[in-house]
Amino acid sequence: MALPKEPRQKMINLMYLVLTALLALNVSAEVIDAFKTVDKSLMTSNNNIETSNQTLFKSLDGKLADEKTKAKAEIWKPKADQAKKLSEDLNNYLETLKTELKTASGLKKDAAGNIVLNEHGEQDYKLDDLNASSRLMDTEKKGKDLDDRLRAYRTAMLNIDPAIKKQFEATFPVDVSADGKDNTTASFRMMPTVAAITLLSKYQNNIKNAENQVVAYAHSQIDAVAIRFDKTGVLLGQSANYVMPGDEVTITAGIGAYSSAAAPQITIGGSGVPVVDGQGTYKVKANGGGSHSVPVTIRYKDQDGIEKTETKNVEYTVGTPGGAAVMLDKMNVFYIGVDNPVTIGSPTGWDKTTVSMSGGTIIGTGSKRTVRVSAIGAASISVVADGNPSKFDFRVKRIPDPVFKVGDGKIRMASVAFKSQTSCRAELENFDFDLRYSVVSATVYFSGANFPNVVTASINGNSLGGLSAFMQRCGPGSVISFDNIKVSGPDGVRSIDGKSIALY
Repeated sequence: MALPKEPRQKMINLMYLVLTALLALNVSAEVIDAFKTVDKSLMTSNNNIETSNQTLFKSLDGKLADEKTKAKAEIWKPKADQAKKLSEDLNNYLETLKTELKTASGLKKDAAGNIVLNEHGEQDYKLDDLNASSRLMDTEKKGKDLDDRLRAYRTAMLNIDPAIKKQFEATFPVDVSADGKDNTTASFRMMPTVAAITLLSKYQNNIKNAENQVVAYAHSQIDAVAIRFDKTGVLLGQSANYVMPGDEVTITAGIGAYSSAAAPQITIGGSGVPVVDGQGTYKVKANGGGSHSVPVTIRYKDQDGIEKTETKNVEYTVGTPGGAAVMLDKMNVFYIGVDNPVTIGSPTGWDKTTVSMSGGTIIGTGSKRTVRVSAIGAASISVVADGNPSKFDFRVKRIPDPVFKVGDGKIRMASVAFKSQTSCRAELENFDFDLRYSVVSATVYFSGANFPNVVTASINGNSLGGLSAFMQRCGPGSVISFDNIKVSGPDGVRSIDGKSIALY
């Protein structure tokens, strides 16, 4: 009977792409949450692989006690133990680095030095700290030390036995530069702490995979796994939990301690799937960005012959095509007549990336660009990263009209307060751009108390100095109306709504 194994996670191969694409953007709450999600997935994968490793070692202990397999087990069990020891030592070192990173980022502790958890039950530290990883990994040379340890680990694992080296040298999960060049330190420079910890989890995942491969190989040199199972349970696996549109996600479902008497019936995504050796496989093509969930239902008989049904969900996330990203630095639209700054991210380097725009012009190089538009409607930015095109659509709007104001801007004002005003203005309300409009001209009408007949005057500019004589005549009951108001701003001269002020 074959030992059930967790499918290898393609997600790990996509980690660098995810990190690069996300770090091209600002360290927003969404980006931090994305890193936390990826880190959680990595830790879950590590736990699954560790469970598989424990099962293998139980089987190795059994073979060491069995006279039929003892001779071979005495050769290969110590080699598996050596792989476990090497992996545990490096994994513990990475855990130490994580703690040092969190401490450098303000990890909260009580007076006794114990770590304090926040209201969500999580360790509390500055997730977006950009200096801690650089200081620890670069200035304090921990990055170089980690690179040396990864290189030494790879060498030691492959040298456990010539057969292991021959089997895994080309595909060993922990890959380092053969020329001794330090490739690790630069990966942590100016990286948010949450991203640095996720990268360390990625290294731990590689180490767990390496241990699993070597131990499984050692086990295979003795005999097939022979374990008497005393429990039955549902097992789920997926090829990846972070994919790009068009990628294929393979979901594997089955039961542990499988036997033909278990007679499992498996439904994935609402469809029944064929069951072979206790497992069913379902493939789905990723489309549509964001999180997706696929329900898996398994009906089976446990070791006591009791029929059971379990339903679980397989989660995965679909990312942005090509790893490219465009983010507006101000708002989610482009405005006519002003510079609209944008940040563009590319995972492939700018030597392999081209940027173009329709409905406007885009200037600049690298990630920081400026967009100018001139007509209301739609615009789009196209990014081609290493041959993978991505298109981002935006709206084009006119800057809203400013509001004409005198004094506090209200339509009722004390006559004494009005007489003391020396200027008027045009203000943009509730607008994120820091823009200024100047009053060009306006027609002014004085009526009501102290004005038997309507008096017409005009202003040119923001000053009310030319109206001084009329303003001093104003008293309670007077009404001053500003009409035909023209203002000048970054998008030219425009007419805006007038305003009347009643004095009391």
